[in-house]
Amino acid sequence: MTTPPPTTDLSADEARRIVLRAQGFLGTPDRRAGVRGVLRHLGAVQLDTISVLARSHELIPYARLGAVGRKKVESAYWTDTHAFEYWSHAACILPIEEWPHFAFRRRAYRSRPHWNHQLPDGTYDQVIKQLRTEGPLTATELGGAKKTSEWWDWSGTKVAVERALMYGEVVCVERRGWKRVYDLAERAVPADLLHDELDDAECLRRLVRLAGQSLGVGTRADIADYHRLKGEQVDAVIADSGLVPVTVEGWGKPAWADPAALETPPRGRHRTTLLSPFDSLIWERARTERIFGFTHRLEAYVPKPKRIYGYFAMPVLAGGRLVGRVDPAREGSTLVARQVTLDGPKAVPAVAQALAEAASWVNCTDIRVERVDAPDLREPLAKEVTGALTAAALR
Repeated sequence: MTTPPPTTDLSADEARRIVLRAQGFLGTPDRRAGVRGVLRHLGAVQLDTISVLARSHELIPYARLGAVGRKKVESAYWTDTHAFEYWSHAACILPIEEWPHFAFRRRAYRSRPHWNHQLPDGTYDQVIKQLRTEGPLTATELGGAKKTSEWWDWSGTKVAVERALMYGEVVCVERRGWKRVYDLAERAVPADLLHDELDDAECLRRLVRLAGQSLGVGTRADIADYHRLKGEQVDAVIADSGLVPVTVEGWGKPAWADPAALETPPRGRHRTTLLSPFDSLIWERARTERIFGFTHRLEAYVPKPKRIYGYFAMPVLAGGRLVGRVDPAREGSTLVARQVTLDGPKAVPAVAQALAEAASWVNCTDIRVERVDAPDLREPLAKEVTGALTAAALR
């Protein structure tokens, strides 16, 4: 692909601020649009099974809006056919209006020649029939999700309904106790959206543009990663996507930006908050290092002796920078900071503020700081935490 000449030169700091605004962390949040506004703004909210303070799809709007009620988060996603779950960056909640633009992926699944799980004869049709007459249902209600206790040993019913989800014949309409609740797409998706009429190029143009808008500015690899597209898919449509080529100081690779993001300088209040490791601000490790100079890695799946920062270390965002990490836990009404990493003494007040706000959100009345990477900062942090909790209680 021949990249056209860049239209704008950005400093590294300008690019960082554009990214923060595009991701909803700089400027006044749109509280009237709420959780649904966050979902549309980001284009995708990742789901994950891990729950420490809360599940990741709850942490995403919290990080941008503050202490939004957790029940309101779930309701905002799943009521009034507002969203659907599908494979994007990973398993993600997506705005329902993007259903037509994932037709390319549904078609790819339908034409896939090999699958890891065998589908017993007649099971697929039986699942569709059962959902038509009884749905919406979980896999357990359809007849059982597993053959054995092993997580990967799916039953024929689970294989069939997940296959139907990938094909687009079935939709996950909510999560109930973390179990997917399935219904027929013909019931769950508004009629004007329920089609696969868009060709692959039109789908890809839309997703590339959405990724560019949600990122603010990104390289080819950044844009491809957002909805897990292939590099050549991005190459085929980016010139017609509406994004414009830019250069960014220190990036070393061509970049593309949302033209609307270049029209006005990013200004406003920075959020101070704990970030889910699955937050789209830090999805791509190389991008996070390039923009923030911060190495981020989820260690939940790393053997405990090899962990450096902790099981579910949450980066701390403050002043538009990533200034530390907290590996949290909960013991009754106490939020436990099991391990804290600080980017020097200046990070102490911000980390304390982030901890106090998070504790209040999950109804914890106390915070206990355990290990700090710089032992001499443990007492100053604990003192700041106490003050931040007191201030929060007086509001």
